[in-house]
Amino acid sequence: MASARGGTGSAGLAAVLVRRRRENAQGGAGPGMKLGRAALGLLLLAPSVVQAVEPISLGLALAGVLTGYIYPRLYCLFAECCGQKRSLSREALQKDLDNKLFGQHLAKKIILNAVFGFINNPKPKKPLTLSLHGWTGTGKNFVSKIIAENIYEGGLNSDYVHLFVATLHFPHASNITLYKDQLQLWIRGNVSACARSIFIFDEMDKMHAGLIDAIKPFLDYYDLVDGVSYQKAIFIFLSNAGAERITDVALDFWRSGKQREDIKLKDIEHALSVSVFNNKNSGFWHSSLIDRNLIDYFVPFLPLEYKHLKMCIRVEMQSRGYETNEDIVSRVAEEMTFFPKEERVFSDKGCKTVFTKLDYYYDD
Repeated sequence: MASARGGTGSAGLAAVLVRRRRENAQGGAGPGMKLGRAALGLLLLAPSVVQAVEPISLGLALAGVLTGYIYPRLYCLFAECCGQKRSLSREALQKDLDNKLFGQHLAKKIILNAVFGFINNPKPKKPLTLSLHGWTGTGKNFVSKIIAENIYEGGLNSDYVHLFVATLHFPHASNITLYKDQLQLWIRGNVSACARSIFIFDEMDKMHAGLIDAIKPFLDYYDLVDGVSYQKAIFIFLSNAGAERITDVALDFWRSGKQREDIKLKDIEHALSVSVFNNKNSGFWHSSLIDRNLIDYFVPFLPLEYKHLKMCIRVEMQSRGYETNEDIVSRVAEEMTFFPKEERVFSDKGCKTVFTKLDYYYDD
């Protein structure tokens, strides 16, 4: 994630901005550093692929790759380029959500339809803007990772995916004006270089109020802003704000004997947006992004139950190459704490700490 590699605070972000401007001036960020790999790939091409570039000679093709100006599609066979994978598979995205995200039927449906529909729309009217809300450990960061991996081979490590962490990149309230200028410059520069850029803003509940409004023009229904189109970009916000309201709805359903899968988006979305808008401790407090209806979806992440924790533990066991041991699964899940205190329905940390607790049973 390009924006997370420049250090902390305004100095780190400024350093990254300067570096990226230099890279753009030299022919764009990313490709220049990967030319060697691309050229080597051409040299190793199978005969059938070599024939595909005839009647142009292989030597000229290599020259094109090395300059970075000729045969961009051929170059992109060997190095990451702006734009999505060869195609975004709805089936692959759904499989990732089904196999890796538990207890979140609303989030799965919204993310699948919103992302697939947006990517396959040749002329979107505005950027896709998703705001993910819920308690820690419910899957918000995990979903942003899944989205990135289904659009770019490099996933979160792609040069075209940019992460901002409120407490890391914007720590001081006194520097809000500076942060606004830097944020606009960073987004403008990266979207100019790659229209299909992805921007992830984590810890929105800890961001200083008013800061995020700096990007409002980029999220609006404009064809161009200062000569740049932002309509193919994706903006994802992650926040704990509104989690209380989501829990209230989930708990009401549970107490009424209803299945959590019966919860509909209409049961939560409006109350969630109002709650976030009026939360003085949220980066969205009285934000023009909400006031002007520029957030396409407020995505609620429901608090996780005991059965969902066990699903997380099983998947973690499998990812480590262990056979599923149901005794250990139950013991790890039972070590977690739950709320409300009397009913003990929901995990207060979601699946966040089950992975470290599992280490205790495999400390060989």
